Amino acid sequence: MPTGILIDGAFFIKRYRDIYPSQAYDAAHAANCAYRWALAHLEEPWEGAIVSRDLYRIFFYDCPPLEKKLHNPISKRAIAFGVSEEAVFRRALHAELRCKRKVAVRLGHLSSDTSWTIQPARIQELLKRRIGVDDLRESDVRVVTRQKGVDMRIGLDVSSLAFKRQVRQIVLIAGDADFIPAAKLARREGVDFIVDTMWQGLPKGLEEHVDGVRSTCPEPPRKKCGSAGVHSWLSPAAWPWPISPTSLTR
Repeated sequence: MPTGILIDGAFFIKRYRDIYPSQAYDAAHAANCAYRWALAHLEEPWEGAIVSRDLYRIFFYDCPPLEKKLHNPISKRAIAFGVSEEAVFRRALHAELRCKRKVAVRLGHLSSDTSWTIQPARIQELLKRRIGVDDLRESDVRVVTRQKGVDMRIGLDVSSLAFKRQVRQIVLIAGDADFIPAAKLARREGVDFIVDTMWQGLPKGLEEHVDGVRSTCPEPPRKKCGSAGVHSWLSPAAWPWPISPTSLTR
């Protein structure tokens, strides 16, 4: 039985931009990285040998970009978020992924309740009375959006894959503890559950709820090797073996 790979899109994009800040809005490059790093999980070092697994499907979970036109509370300038660099990137990324072999894009939606918040660094300066409200600039505030339906879709797909015996292994690329109930359910059904945190440390004690932790992407430059709960693995540039085309068949 094959492996199913589930990617939390918002988490992936954040970590991808930590790794490749100069290509933060290159949708084609981001899609290729997501695909390549996911496929790397099919080739697993085991006791001096390489164990090859078949791919069931790669699931990518995200939301469409914000399309509203809002007024910046500092400058009062109208901003059309639907044509922003982020919106263009997000739509292009989803389109790129949809064209790839054995990839399913699962989209939730953004909450209609959007608000503005001050950048964390400027909040600290306000609290320390180094600046006043009148000193804030347009770039010091940002829109806060909330994804709806993404975690639910991940949980439902994990449950479905496990109950229907469609996979023997699930790899979840995510960075928070919301998936613990789904992981425990999959393990009770005999599924090998692996989490890829992309070199972000796991919350303390989380290791007991999964069967393994590994990252196949390059380590972000500013992170130190040996983060808690993350086990070193080969980066794509160091793979000594090719990804076999037979891994994509089923």
